[in-house]
Amino acid sequence: MLTRIAAAAAALVLLPTLAACGGDSSSSTAADSGASTGTSTPASPSTSSSASSTSCDYPADSQSATRQVDPPPATADVQGDVPVTMKTSIGTLDATLDADKTPCTVNSFVSLAKQGFFDKTPCHRLTTSQIFVLQCGDPSGTGTGGPGYTIPDELSGTETYGPGTLAMANTGQPGTGGSQFFIVYQDTGLPAQYTVFGHISPASVKLIANIAKKGTDNAFGQGDGHPKVPVNLTQVSVG
Repeated sequence: MLTRIAAAAAALVLLPTLAACGGDSSSSTAADSGASTGTSTPASPSTSSSASSTSCDYPADSQSATRQVDPPPATADVQGDVPVTMKTSIGTLDATLDADKTPCTVNSFVSLAKQGFFDKTPCHRLTTSQIFVLQCGDPSGTGTGGPGYTIPDELSGTETYGPGTLAMANTGQPGTGGSQFFIVYQDTGLPAQYTVFGHISPASVKLIANIAKKGTDNAFGQGDGHPKVPVNLTQVSVG
């Protein structure tokens, strides 16, 4: 889980509160202030000739489980651009996932979405200073929850985090992503250690940027906390 994205590089773990999964109390989303807590380090996905035949390793992480779901298929059956619609309390966010570059991550996200894992869950963290992201994907709303397993990192080492970027939160350690993800609404300088698995539309970025202007409750530090205007995922659907 993204550990909170700290306002500084340390927060690159997506600040402890951006934790993406695992039992850690903080998950880092793009900057250590909220990443997932899982500590296992899964092996890198073994990629064959096509994304549809990519084998993925999803080690169990029972401490993070906040909702009962089945693990994703061990062989990713996703390819190309995968459209996703996130209905939220602030409007609809339209996203496109890149299954060719990040098959194991997209395979997991699609599996969770189809099982209703994200439905009726809060986006528990918003950062408005140095790091500009909204973090979601933890049904518990604490920044420590996840799906009961971790997912492999899928990094090229050239990741950047501009407006509209959709990326996985983690604990700051390799292979600790889960269900928590963050959406970047303004250029954010983070290290290339958060898997970028898609983007949201410009109109969707504006919706989040408008909420960011309302600020946070500073629960995790100045400019880092729960959004003052609550953002809740009501339904996440694929296709």
